[in-house]
Amino acid sequence: MQSIEMTATGSADVLRLNTQASEPQIERSTQIKVRLEAAGVNPIDTKVRTRGLFYSAEPPAILGCDGAGEVVAVGAQVDRFKVGDKVWFCHGGLGREPGNYAQFTVLEQAEAELKPASLDFSEAAAAPLVLITAWEALFDQARLSAGETVLIHAAAGGVGHVAVQLAKQHGARVIATVGNEENATFVRQLGADEVIDYRQQRLLEQVMAMTDGKGVQVGFDTVGPSVFRDTIPAMSP
Repeated sequence: MQSIEMTATGSADVLRLNTQASEPQIERSTQIKVRLEAAGVNPIDTKVRTRGLFYSAEPPAILGCDGAGEVVAVGAQVDRFKVGDKVWFCHGGLGREPGNYAQFTVLEQAEAELKPASLDFSEAAAAPLVLITAWEALFDQARLSAGETVLIHAAAGGVGHVAVQLAKQHGARVIATVGNEENATFVRQLGADEVIDYRQQRLLEQVMAMTDGKGVQVGFDTVGPSVFRDTIPAMSP
């Protein structure tokens, strides 16, 4: 099969086309084999390429955590999928298992889901990791509840724009931060209730005005230390 392989750590120049890569085969009865139609590209892919693989693995390696495609073979005990099903998933690409910059991949059936009919393969392949990141942060860790107010930084970004939608779907009030009017319009279209342009407005002052001085119950920060520190005073006790 063909794959794009990381041959060393470094810039994108270390990625090479391999036209004779070994095609993965089902090894366990609960696995499925997928012909990939699209692979997602995430910041983790570029970080692994630049800094090195996990699990003490060494190049060459196939990167790409997110994928979408069609099931072409199933193990004897697979009961969730059949050949021909269209699926999406987050699996591999960190060094332990091959990733999705390839024509085929093999994974446990528990790690895949049926692709939503409303999404094409490219859209589906772009979604799993950002959805997992936003979901785990908002609900598994912060335990955001309906009726609470969440402050979402970088709300127009890859994870942020998904967090806005998940929070709204869950019944929360969303205050979003953005860096320009174009992004402000975008996050409003996604459902943000209030928008703060951090380049033009004071974060704490705006949050307190929007919450009657109470602050927010959840702060969602994917930016870094300075934003994290600025968020603490905007939190409710």
